[in-house]
Amino acid sequence: MPEKSFEVFPRSPKKTYGLMELVKGTAPGVEKEPEDTTFTWPNLFYNEFLMALAVTALLLFLSLYVQAPLEEEASRDTTPNPMKAPWYFLGLQELLVFFDPWIAGVALPVLIMIGLMLIPFLDINPKGRGSYTFSERKFAVTNYSFGMALWVVLIIIGVWFRGLDWNWYWLWENGHVHKPVAAGLGDLPVMFSRNLGISDFAGKAISDLLMLAYFAIGLIIPAWFFKGFFKRLGVVRYITTMVLFLIMVGIPIKIALRLVFSIKYAIITPWFKI
Repeated sequence: MPEKSFEVFPRSPKKTYGLMELVKGTAPGVEKEPEDTTFTWPNLFYNEFLMALAVTALLLFLSLYVQAPLEEEASRDTTPNPMKAPWYFLGLQELLVFFDPWIAGVALPVLIMIGLMLIPFLDINPKGRGSYTFSERKFAVTNYSFGMALWVVLIIIGVWFRGLDWNWYWLWENGHVHKPVAAGLGDLPVMFSRNLGISDFAGKAISDLLMLAYFAIGLIIPAWFFKGFFKRLGVVRYITTMVLFLIMVGIPIKIALRLVFSIKYAIITPWFKI
């Protein structure tokens, strides 16, 4: 039988690329020529350093020539009306108008922090990484932008639209003149029981069922119409994402119920009120 020649170390069918090919841009891993590349050092560093100097100079100018909006020295005999928190806490103070103190002061801030920490684990879309794009991350960008806009709006309301006794004052109204006491607010379960002529237990049950229906519809409808979105996230990620999203959307809904329909609380439990 004729002898068959063979190689002790057969060559790999995969082509390897050297350093020069990477530098020249002929390797498939290189997307653009070196002439189109801007190095971090010194170009980006110089721009960031100059911007830091400009911001520092602006802050020094404002601190030297612009007076801080401080009020008179605090007096133990007189309590300011209204007592406003610093502007960065006015969003929380505004939420206290519409929610139970335990919800506005503890639960919602904790959910905000948990939601922000879960973003890297919930947003698994690999497209658009390293660049600012809306087309590849429509839901993520819209969701985050809505939450930021809602927080800014709450701060704006607390700064410019709240006056004596924390009442609502338009910009053209005198915030130092007391307004007449508004009509009393009612709770949704009590309104159901009175207007429908049913028991208090039945009114509370209807309001609880409406809350459950809100979350059930908010979970089922998107999963039905956007099946690709549901499959990409999976059950756990989808439920977590949508529950946080529905809670965030529920905040302006609750505010609208208070301002338009004079509903103070929609859900009443022995532990908290919403």
